[in-house]
Amino acid sequence: MTGWLLFAAAFLACTVEAVEATTVVVAVGVTRGWRSPLRGMATAIGVLAIIIVVLGPAISSIPLSPLRLIVGALLLIFGLGWVRKAVLRASGYKDLHDEDAIYLKQVANAKAAGTELGTGRLGGDPYGFTLAFKAVLLEGLEVTFIVVTFGANAHDIPIAALAAVVAIALVVLIAVIVRGPLSKVPENTIKYAVGILLTSFGTFWGAEGAGTHWPGNDVSLLAIIPLTALVTFALIAVLRSSKRTPATTGEVAA
Repeated sequence: MTGWLLFAAAFLACTVEAVEATTVVVAVGVTRGWRSPLRGMATAIGVLAIIIVVLGPAISSIPLSPLRLIVGALLLIFGLGWVRKAVLRASGYKDLHDEDAIYLKQVANAKAAGTELGTGRLGGDPYGFTLAFKAVLLEGLEVTFIVVTFGANAHDIPIAALAAVVAIALVVLIAVIVRGPLSKVPENTIKYAVGILLTSFGTFWGAEGAGTHWPGNDVSLLAIIPLTALVTFALIAVLRSSKRTPATTGEVAA
């Protein structure tokens, strides 16, 4: 059970990060040519590989209880941040994440950059290289954090790594086929689900690290995850209701 939950959480979280990085790379590649963005992407992947080699054993050497407390707290912070944005989007207080708009913005920026940066020592386009490198590195660092922390806490880094590889491969495959914005990926829904999972895992691992014993151990996640989801549903309902109330009052007054 824990293995499947771990795979699902890592897969969904890594899918979101892969979509965001791929959108930038595709936008730059379509607009300015593929050679430099692909170089930037490959360089970023190389840097990430070095970070993983160094970071993985270092985290694995930390005693389990302190590791779960620290990572649980971090996951809870990230998860609550994602849940907050998802609740605001679902209730209408924040615009939905629009991959089409982000893609068009990246294309416009790439066109506006022109060729004033010249060419690098190895030739090619420094702007395309830098933008792709930055996007892949930043989103890749989040993927690395997800894989290492989830895997180390669950004593199953291979499962978390497999989930990340499958997510990235799937997103890249879709991008190669579409060669455009990945707007068909339900990113808002995925972010909502990831926020719930991160919050739930963070609560579970953080409490375990602090010395709490959950009834049924890992089976408790089957109660924590739905309970977290129910709380977010309630928050969305309250916010939607409060947003409608002023409008109705204003219409009556008019």
